[in-house]
Amino acid sequence: MASASTKKWWKNAIIYQIYPRSFCDSNGDGIGDIPGIISKLHYLKELGVDVIWLSPVYLSPNFDNGYDISDYMQINPEFGTMGDMERLISRAKRLGIKIIMDLVINHTSDEHEWFKKALEGDKKYREYYYFREGKGHRPPNNWTSFFGGKAWTKTDKGDYYLHLFSKKQPDLNWHNPDVYKEVTDIMRFWLDKGVSGFRCDVINIIYKETLENGKRHFALTGKEHYLNTEGCHELIQRFNSEIWSKYKTFIVGESVFVTPPEAKLLSDESRKELDAVFFFEHMDVDSRGVKWFKKKYRPCKLIKILDKWQDALEFPANYLENHDQVRSVNHFGNTGKYWEKSAKLLCGLNLSLRGIPFIYEGEEIGMTNGDFRGLRDIKDIESYNINQSMKKMLFMHSVRRKLILRTTRDNARTPVQWDSSEGAGFTTGTPWIKINANKSYINVESESQDEGSILNFYKQMIEFRKGSQALVEGTYRRVASPNDVYIFTRESTEERLYIYCNLTAFNRSVEFYGDKIIFDNYDANERENFYLKPYEFRIVASNI
Repeated sequence: MASASTKKWWKNAIIYQIYPRSFCDSNGDGIGDIPGIISKLHYLKELGVDVIWLSPVYLSPNFDNGYDISDYMQINPEFGTMGDMERLISRAKRLGIKIIMDLVINHTSDEHEWFKKALEGDKKYREYYYFREGKGHRPPNNWTSFFGGKAWTKTDKGDYYLHLFSKKQPDLNWHNPDVYKEVTDIMRFWLDKGVSGFRCDVINIIYKETLENGKRHFALTGKEHYLNTEGCHELIQRFNSEIWSKYKTFIVGESVFVTPPEAKLLSDESRKELDAVFFFEHMDVDSRGVKWFKKKYRPCKLIKILDKWQDALEFPANYLENHDQVRSVNHFGNTGKYWEKSAKLLCGLNLSLRGIPFIYEGEEIGMTNGDFRGLRDIKDIESYNINQSMKKMLFMHSVRRKLILRTTRDNARTPVQWDSSEGAGFTTGTPWIKINANKSYINVESESQDEGSILNFYKQMIEFRKGSQALVEGTYRRVASPNDVYIFTRESTEERLYIYCNLTAFNRSVEFYGDKIIFDNYDANERENFYLKPYEFRIVASNI
């Protein structure tokens, strides 16, 4: 066990992600803002949150809802002012809550001053991005974009620039030392203001080894030239040694298409790169190659994936939903008869795994996917681009509607439901995106008053985790169990816990270990000693 002086502060942290646009609107314009976040700090403190991960609040034209940044050192006026941001950092600190910010450094907005100067022909700033001549009437290579379509856009001058995402998000050229200096200056700017680290957006694709043609792939062509390159590792190591290590930060990276061995290279403590990484394999458990095309979800596959990653990493970053994923109760649970039980089960699972638990706004009250009527309700640029690509492939409107409404990122971006009023306590105006009608019964106000609610289960589970040496720093071992039932132990020198998760809507017969049930989502008179009820979660203590 590490001593208090050497143990990293983030290893016992509960991290809560805020998507500012949808969290709380303080001025009635329908858009969440920083003063709205400040107004809910005490709520987060009571929940048990130690760290807030703040999705981008920088100046942005909002083509990709803030992930297209036009100035990293200014606050988007929709969200407030720099003074508001400084107040948020200060007031959160007073409550013992740290803040990490989203750092988007694979690309900027095409409205960033650097890119504007590049388009004007400024030689210095043209080297900040990838400008290349085409091959005849074709782009410089055959790479495709994460958002669908080609990864190159032609300029008025006839050359092309690279964008792995939207054409409004040109990729930065990390071969250029000036880019390194600019971005590290941005990091220092925010760390000096008191933030405690960063969530690094798509960090494992920032360094392009070459611009050669890629192997053709249905989902993404060209990725072998920029995914997990040695140059990327060298960059992250420099960030760590020259910047992050000077501030005692927590740095978590979003790492796309990452395998366990690759994730270890990015996050093992001995390599001095990232502190943790987000992996996606469990999010794709029901996907056929790309997330838009689904196959039947099988809990046994989810269990196998989670078990693999628990064994693979020193400190996994555990999550079941975020701003880019559908709501977890839709994905892995049950939105009908077992909505409440399955939401509590997913809470217990996430908070029992070894590593750092991340909770996404609204997850703690069991928020569900948006109830969008049609494609006109969707704001997400990724969904728009996929819809256009499907049109070109002659998909019928009804098919496009079904695929997109089920999978769009907007499912997680509907406003937090604070109460049952028309604006859900989120806004007094017209919300930027449709509020789910189930705010009438899924909301913070009503769940705060119900001792048996999902919200209060989260509070109790967070408190239990923080007091458990086994859950905070214990070992992990999966126990043999029937299909679709996840049983594992968390064990420290002082405590052994058996965690039981029935991930189905059926009774499951299991062999029980341990001596005493100390945490569960069923009342004592509903439990049985020989099987787990639908979506039952139990923690059983055993003598060491």
